[in-house]
Amino acid sequence: MMKILRTPDDRFTGLADWPFEPRYMVLPGTELRLHYVDEGPRDAAPILLLHGEPSWAYLYRKIIPLLVAKGHRVLAPDLIGFGRSDKPAARTDYTFERHVGWLDSWFMGLDLKKVTLFCQDWGGLIGLRLVAAHPERFKAVCAGNTGLPVGTGMSDGFKAWLHLSQTIPEMPIGGLLNMGSTRELTPAEIAAYDAPFPDESYKEGARQFPTLVPVTPEHGSVAENIAAWQVLEKFDKPFMTAFSDNDPVTKGGEAIFKARIPGTKGQPHVILSGGHFLQEDSPAEIAAILDRLAS
Repeated sequence: MMKILRTPDDRFTGLADWPFEPRYMVLPGTELRLHYVDEGPRDAAPILLLHGEPSWAYLYRKIIPLLVAKGHRVLAPDLIGFGRSDKPAARTDYTFERHVGWLDSWFMGLDLKKVTLFCQDWGGLIGLRLVAAHPERFKAVCAGNTGLPVGTGMSDGFKAWLHLSQTIPEMPIGGLLNMGSTRELTPAEIAAYDAPFPDESYKEGARQFPTLVPVTPEHGSVAENIAAWQVLEKFDKPFMTAFSDNDPVTKGGEAIFKARIPGTKGQPHVILSGGHFLQEDSPAEIAAILDRLAS
C-alpha cells in the first residue's frame, strides 16, 4: 500500500500573486489527488503549462493572467509529488513511467483537445511523452529548457545538479528556484516555492526526479523515449523552441528538436533572457509566444 502525504491547505494561504482557485482530480485507479489550475473560458482551446523539478504551478503565476486576458483557457497541473498534489512518501514510488501515467490519467480525464503545450524541465520529459501518445490532441508545442533523453549522456550542469540533489542534507526548494533564475526572487516568492514541503519527508519526489532522467543506456524509460521520438519525428504541427541564454543544464538543447521534429520548420525560435527557470525571468515573452501559437 502506497503511503501518501498531503500538504496541509494552510500552507498555501496568502501566497504572493496566487489568487487561483484550487481544483483537484483523484486519479483513476489510485488514491492520489492531483491539483491543477484551470482559468479562463471552458470552451476555449486549452493552453497547458507543465512545470518541472522542484517547482510547481506557482512558476506560471505571471503567465496565467496574461493568457486569460487574451481569452485563452489555461491549465497548470502540479505533478504528483509537487505543489498541492499528493506526495507518495517513498522514493521508490516515483518512476518516469508512473509520472507519465499519472499525468496522462489527468489529461485524458479532462478530455483535453486542441492543446497548446508549454513545457520546461521535467514538464518536457513528461509532456512530450503525452504529445507522442496523443499527437492528435495537440495543436502546437513550445519547449523551453527541456529535452527527451535516450541514454546518451548528460551536460556538466546536469551532472553537478544530480550530485547536489543526492547529497545535500536539506533540499532548499525556494533557494534552488532563486539560484536557477537570473533575477532575485523575493522572500515571499521563495516562501511560496517552499510551501508544498513542510519538512524533508515531503521532498522524496523532488529528491528522486534527478535520478530518473535517462542519461545512461541502463536507465529506465530509454526504450519508451526512443519510441516517443519516432512519433515526434512525424509531428508536423507548429513546434517552437524558447530556451534561455543562461541555463547550464539545458544550454543548446533546442538543436535536437529543430533537427528532428518537422513542425519546427519555419517557426520563429527564440533564445529568451533567463536562467533555468525562464518563466521567472521572461514571463511576458512566454505568454506572447503562447498567445500566438494558440490563436
